[in-house]
Amino acid sequence: MFNLFNKQNIRGDILGGVTAAIVSLPLALTFGVASGLGPEAGLYGALLVGLFAAIFGGTPTLISEPTGPMTVIMTAVIASFVATDPENGVAMAFTVVMMAGLFQILFGALKLGKYITLMPYSVVSGFMSGIGCILIIMQLAPALGQASPAGGVIGTLSNLPEIFANVSLSEFSLFAATLLLLFLTPNKITRLIPAQLIALVLITVASVYFIDGSSIRRIGEVSVSLPDIVMPTFTASQWQRMVVEALVLGMLGCIDSMLTSVVADNLTRTEHKSNKELVGQGLGNLMSGLFGGLPGAGATMGTVVNIQAGAQTAWSGVTRVIVLAIGIFGAASLISVIPLAVLAGIAVKVGVNILDWSFIKRAHRVSWQSTLIMYSVLTLTVLVDLMVAVGIGLFVANIIIIEKLSRSQSQQIKAISDMDDELPLNKSERELLNQGKGKILYFYLSGPMIFGVSKALARERSSIENHDSIIIDLSDVSLIDDTISLSIENMILESLDANKQVCVIYQLEANKSKLCGMSKGQLSEDMFVRSREQALLRANEYLVQHGSVSEASLQA
Repeated sequence: MFNLFNKQNIRGDILGGVTAAIVSLPLALTFGVASGLGPEAGLYGALLVGLFAAIFGGTPTLISEPTGPMTVIMTAVIASFVATDPENGVAMAFTVVMMAGLFQILFGALKLGKYITLMPYSVVSGFMSGIGCILIIMQLAPALGQASPAGGVIGTLSNLPEIFANVSLSEFSLFAATLLLLFLTPNKITRLIPAQLIALVLITVASVYFIDGSSIRRIGEVSVSLPDIVMPTFTASQWQRMVVEALVLGMLGCIDSMLTSVVADNLTRTEHKSNKELVGQGLGNLMSGLFGGLPGAGATMGTVVNIQAGAQTAWSGVTRVIVLAIGIFGAASLISVIPLAVLAGIAVKVGVNILDWSFIKRAHRVSWQSTLIMYSVLTLTVLVDLMVAVGIGLFVANIIIIEKLSRSQSQQIKAISDMDDELPLNKSERELLNQGKGKILYFYLSGPMIFGVSKALARERSSIENHDSIIIDLSDVSLIDDTISLSIENMILESLDANKQVCVIYQLEANKSKLCGMSKGQLSEDMFVRSREQALLRANEYLVQHGSVSEASLQA
């Protein structure tokens, strides 16, 4: 259950952990403030999620902490519950974090890790870019020197005239300076010191010495005491809503972590254990919610710098937590003077990085369906709801994919009564088909047969009445779903009712079992054969017995 800690690379792991901790500190503060719960929530989340995910997770070099997407969803959860129950809203929000962790553990126990990221890229791109837009929009008010208005994105957008009318030039200058440093710091410097830490220190020092302190909103006193336990809180009427919110939060954490694990695999040329990673993430979020921390997931930036610094095992994640804890408890008084506008600048940079620029730049080159899905999901994520956006995006994307697959697979259904060069028959089998004098209807299917091709199969059934023997060739069919199984069964029963002979050729026992199981005994065992030659011989014998063709013609 525990990760194996290899001491052979202890130097690289320690260096990676220290580097990751330096990256984590400004982001933890930023996400804590952005969530509305204060910097402590971000710090506790960085410590607890990072520790338990490192010890119990399945990706040794993964750095787990509060991330932009998780913070955006958590902010919405907090606002929603506080609005309906001001007294217990925060405790309920942390309960959702615990429930999200339990869902992640359940997903891992059920071995669903490999299925988590099986989403169309256009949907993933749309909701990740939407989350980036939300994070940017939510920082508009803090960037201009004001408190974030209630109502999330819609509240911010509707209050833009008032926000712009009351701009604090001093705070906006700090925000702008932070962004300039984040975007313009040369790579040769950021490889040594993260741009976020440079901006945090330099702009904070400048704000203390060169700007009137009374005009700047700062973090304020940070409590560095051990966190109190937050007991799960909810009522029966709120249970259903909390489950839905927890499921959304848990799924987003799974997707975020699995995608980052893939990045880690590419950099280390190893393979992560997805189900174990989900359990580790779940334990981390369960403990974070229990002690009042933000939810977290695998963080791409922290993971990349961790690996680039030489990390190879979970010691790096544990080292990061230790270094981060020492830094937090030792620098609490310094943290209190950090301007909120600086954190807003860091959050905006994170939001810009979350935007899927690779897809946005190539949108004009991909199919119009994928582009439409991506921008629809993005818009719905920002203006409506993440769950609605992903649900509609998945539905539309899957319908389009199924339609394309069905159109392709429809070409693999052929119904002929004389020789066709496209049929995979050998010379003797072709002669047997031709001997039927057009009285044998040969249905050839290949590839996976899913419900989308049932209409194509139904169209071919219209020619059954003009033939005396029906052969259904499933030799090259790799899969039959329930809908196609019922369509084939109906074709067989329709042929039998019309006194036609029916023969089914199969290779996979699963295909035969599917047909026989669905038919509830209406299909006889002797109807199924293994070879095409056997089916064609049987068909010709039937035609002779019923006078459809003469025995002399067969011998000829």
